[in-house]
Amino acid sequence: MNATRVLAILALVFVGAPARADRLALWTIVHGQCAPHMQAGQGPGPCERVDLSQGEEGGVALLKDLVGVAQFLAIPTRRVTGIEDPFVLDPAAPDYFAFAWAARDALAARLGRPLAREAITIAINSQFARSQDQFHLHIDCLDGRVAAALADYQNAIDDAWRPMAVELKGRVYWARRVLGEDLAGVRPLNMLADGLPGAKTNMSRETLAVVGARFDGKPAFILLADRTELSAGGHAEDLQDHSCATAPTAP
Repeated sequence: MNATRVLAILALVFVGAPARADRLALWTIVHGQCAPHMQAGQGPGPCERVDLSQGEEGGVALLKDLVGVAQFLAIPTRRVTGIEDPFVLDPAAPDYFAFAWAARDALAARLGRPLAREAITIAINSQFARSQDQFHLHIDCLDGRVAAALADYQNAIDDAWRPMAVELKGRVYWARRVLGEDLAGVRPLNMLADGLPGAKTNMSRETLAVVGARFDGKPAFILLADRTELSAGGHAEDLQDHSCATAPTAP
């Protein structure tokens, strides 16, 4: 499949024509091109990078999304349907969120400036609020209004999951913090499954965002979880700003 065909597939997925969109387009690109190209010593194209150090079953690819000036997607090189796939909670599963956080340098390269820790977020949508049926994490800038709300509310966030007393983009998220410089070994999806009532038995309805933060000057993360309802919810990507218009530069 050539580059023109790749762009055509992605345009259907992310720009419009939902009735005709290929819900396995991401899988086709990563499995059919990025991983084979890497294995053949031809580089990761059309992906930005591909980690196959644990083999294709344990690999992860980084692909630039057509939506946004700097948005990237972290995508498994094995078949994983989404947040509801039991494999994502398996201790043997790759550390997808750690890979995604480490890829924030790709955002900085696109923007031409380093981003403040608090400006970066990783999001995964629920099964019922996504356009693709291959697991993928959205890596992008945090919406400025969401960033301001979290900064004001931060003192109320601790090490336990609690519903927030304020709304983010019209939704009441559950929030908790995790201390640490990076996400290696944190496993946010496992923390969601094990920490919120009913989540583990119905992960398809869950959505999660991980936001860079600092608590008392120490590096940390804020985890934000929501659940799909008949009317709304399940789309943590809403907390991102794909224009990165107000994302602060790192000091």
